[in-house]
Amino acid sequence: MSEQNKDIRVIELFAGVGGFRIGLERASKDFKTVWSNQWEPSTKRQDASEIYKARFGADGHCNTDINLVPTSQIPDGDLLVGGFPCQDYSVAATLNRSGGIEGKKGVLWWQIYRILNEKSNKPNYLFLENVDRLLNSPASQRGRDFAIILASLSDLGYTVEWRIINAAEYGMPQRRRRTYIVAYHNQSKIYNDITDLEACVMQNGVVAQAFPCALKANQKSFTINGTIPEVSANFNKGKKESPFGNAGIIRERKVFTADTTPIYDGHFTTLGEIIIDEKDVPEEYFISDEQLPKWEYAKGSKSFDRVNKDGFVYKYSEGAMAFPDSLDKPSRTMITGEGGAAPSRFKHVIKTPSGRYRRLVPIELERLNMFPDNHTKEASPLRRAFLMGNALVCGVVEKIGGSLHRFIVDDVVLKPYKKACQKIIFIEKGNMLAV
Repeated sequence: MSEQNKDIRVIELFAGVGGFRIGLERASKDFKTVWSNQWEPSTKRQDASEIYKARFGADGHCNTDINLVPTSQIPDGDLLVGGFPCQDYSVAATLNRSGGIEGKKGVLWWQIYRILNEKSNKPNYLFLENVDRLLNSPASQRGRDFAIILASLSDLGYTVEWRIINAAEYGMPQRRRRTYIVAYHNQSKIYNDITDLEACVMQNGVVAQAFPCALKANQKSFTINGTIPEVSANFNKGKKESPFGNAGIIRERKVFTADTTPIYDGHFTTLGEIIIDEKDVPEEYFISDEQLPKWEYAKGSKSFDRVNKDGFVYKYSEGAMAFPDSLDKPSRTMITGEGGAAPSRFKHVIKTPSGRYRRLVPIELERLNMFPDNHTKEASPLRRAFLMGNALVCGVVEKIGGSLHRFIVDDVVLKPYKKACQKIIFIEKGNMLAV
């Protein structure tokens, strides 16, 4: 960061349609994106990149496979951000079939590592996002992938904290759980201010200040030992559960982690609050009487026989989905298959005041991720839904970005940790007793 001004220079990798940039710029005008990269493999149409340029301009934007971009062509920055591709950990596929960090998409993590490793002037701060099951991947060696990421960053001189955040639990309109990772290089003031790992996670740190939490269970400390290949081969081998809680921190390979529960007493935004007036919805989004039974079947519970590739017959069952979706709660998690008129178990369907059923329009999908209306207007409706299914909730980025900004620019001092105020005991039937 320049001593002459407060600009925080941002490098944005895997930029998508700019969710990180929107969130950070809402948090403070001091965040200045100086370089961004977005490349979608195996497709001629680079919709996300084109939308990014349409919203923010082409200056400093790179639409080239990051594997082919030399580190020397990436300018120095204060903060590196990115939602690195998560298809290998996606909830759309079973964890047993996911490739984890060894999968085709997962290896893109090493492009982040490569850039950080090759930079002589490393960014002081990192802000990354991935799916929540990253902490449990792969199924054959729970937590290995996350341990590799944490150990790699620790070896590069970063203290790294993480939290799985469900946006709806903090008043946002979508139940979207994602892992958020914030890191501080040993050249930064924040790094040197962190002396109590538990205090940082539970009360004093950047994430805790943005999203207050209380201790729920499974508090533990351990060290990730060995070289990265040794971590890959041996970490948590033979164990059935990941050692990582939904929050934690690593410093010099020493980990503190715990399961936490949100502290929030504000307004909870519902799906009903973000929908547009029925009269403004194009007719093609309404479900006809002829199509309605197909949607009811797709959403309903069912059980039938299936045959696997070896000829083994097994019973496949699935429970019922809410139909229509409740307008009095935050929405379900949006996925990339949200678009299109074909009946689907996972697409959102709401009932209008007139009694008709309809799908959500692109503006509503953008609102669920807290993007500006028509942010993706250059793409087709189907692609707009896909892009939002891949995006993050801008409000989460804004909150963490605002907290990070205060630590960097306003020189926030870590407060004393009041452990007694942070613990919650869960007793029978889900009632909570604070101690």
